[in-house]
Amino acid sequence: MTSQAVKLELKFRDILGKKVKQLRREGTTPVHLYGPEIESRPLQCDQRELLRALSRAGGNTPIMVAVEGEQDERLTFARELQWHPTRGELLHVDFIAVQATLRMSAQVPISLIGESPGAREAGGTAIQQLRELQVEALPLEIPHEIEIDLAQLVDPNGIIRAGDIQLPPNVSMLTDAEDVVVRIEITRA
Repeated sequence: MTSQAVKLELKFRDILGKKVKQLRREGTTPVHLYGPEIESRPLQCDQRELLRALSRAGGNTPIMVAVEGEQDERLTFARELQWHPTRGELLHVDFIAVQATLRMSAQVPISLIGESPGAREAGGTAIQQLRELQVEALPLEIPHEIEIDLAQLVDPNGIIRAGDIQLPPNVSMLTDAEDVVVRIEITRA
């Protein structure tokens, strides 16, 4: 399963330092674009547009960034997101540019689906111990999430380890294969 890149347009930013508070009041979020073979630079984006793109992309879906006045679009990932500690307002985002032809590592969230027959039989619950897997792939082949069907947990003593998870082609597991992802916990009376 390949990811679909989200698109976002950024504009140049002249306002730096503490003066960016005024930008935020006007609904603009300061961002920074950096990466190999590009000059690091301060940019800005409409806050609503940015939040929409970030929510669609999550942490591991690429964002195609176009800078106003430039021809090239860049394949990026949102890396550092800074939030206001009490208001929950997005303060700043760093975008790292990557090359589509170079493999990279990423944390991919794990999503549990279905029910475990083993947990039901034992009167227990399937407990998720690992929330994400570290994988390596080309940027456009990193899965948005990895689904694990609990129906495969038929034994009341069953566990699912990272090594048991089937990954899409061209995606390599970096998480230790022995790490427990899901186990059944039996409720004691």
